[in-house]
Amino acid sequence: MEILPILSAMRRNKVGAMLVAVQMAVTLAILCNALSIIEQRLAASARPSGTDEANVFAISNQWVGTPPDESALVESDVTALRAMPGVVDATVMNSYPLTNSGSGDDAYLAPNQQKPTAHMARYFGDEHAVASLGLTLVAGRNFTAQEIIDRERGDQLVPPALIVSRALATALFPKGDALGKVIYTRGSRKEGSPIVGIVERLQTPWVASGPWAHAWVENSVIEPYRYLAQSSFYLVRTQPGRLASVMGESGQTLFALRPARVLDKIQSMGEARRNVYRDDRSLAVILAVVCAVLLAITAFGIVGLTSYWVAQRRRQIGIRRALGATRGAVVRYFQTENLLIATCGAVLGIALAMTLNRLMVGSFEQQRLHASYLLVGAVTVLLLGQLAVLWPALRAASTPPALATRSV
Repeated sequence: MEILPILSAMRRNKVGAMLVAVQMAVTLAILCNALSIIEQRLAASARPSGTDEANVFAISNQWVGTPPDESALVESDVTALRAMPGVVDATVMNSYPLTNSGSGDDAYLAPNQQKPTAHMARYFGDEHAVASLGLTLVAGRNFTAQEIIDRERGDQLVPPALIVSRALATALFPKGDALGKVIYTRGSRKEGSPIVGIVERLQTPWVASGPWAHAWVENSVIEPYRYLAQSSFYLVRTQPGRLASVMGESGQTLFALRPARVLDKIQSMGEARRNVYRDDRSLAVILAVVCAVLLAITAFGIVGLTSYWVAQRRRQIGIRRALGATRGAVVRYFQTENLLIATCGAVLGIALAMTLNRLMVGSFEQQRLHASYLLVGAVTVLLLGQLAVLWPALRAASTPPALATRSV
């Protein structure tokens, strides 16, 4: 197949060729960035929280009025929950993973350090927190009962011990010697707290998928507090297969102890995951539909323009057929022509995709576009062009030479 005749024909129809190339470029740019966003959102929604999600649920408890002895009430609540059939353990906390709400702080390695070494989420939990969440302790020990301090909202206390996630331990001490080290926070710059335990994984409450949030999504610390506040969470871990039954009975158990309360929400960790990532999944579906529609529009555009070119070239096609060109040669002609146009569109689209990604990285904290998406987008556009041009090319090849050369 000679390229020069094809280029000559394209110059006579340069406006149409440019329109197809630009349409393919725009399609490729949007496709690459959309696929990147879809992959990021789906990957984020599948991140493990570190908890035993299949067997853990949370109860949002709010007191009516001001209880006279909140510490005793909380202790009686968690004791009653632990005594329920099918319950492994229970605790009270200020927050838990997959809620998008919690407390954060900066971690420092020295009292006079100006810039924090890491950012972290703060969970308040007693010696039952690790077991209640189903966390895996990989180094050190759990809290002791003597280390637990009652903490009300707004208290400024220095925790006597800390349990950190492996990610936070690595961020603070890359050499792997975090156990036993002392760290400082914004609220305790003069008096530090020792790390006594490390859990394998504990996701922060927040599930943002931007690069900044992704960098510390597993930087979490548990401080040995029994959280006493107007509103708090009871975390309950059940035996496998007992989650639904325990959830259904937990409200009655708590109301029997003190009716003057509001159980705002009782939800499993699985429900929490579905709720907190609903927008991410919806966005992924919307972008997938947009990509499909855009590819369909581009394909129809190629079909329409190629059909127009075939109609305009009936005489030339007939002459080629009369001179001995086979149907396959005619099909290859249009496919090669489209391949040249699509290649120009792919090159332009790659540049446009990278430019669009830079704008999104700067404005929306998106991750940088990986080269694999550019490759996938370019291959998709090239294949789409070949498939879209196939039907008009076959029509052109099936035109009899006598009919194609007949004067109109």
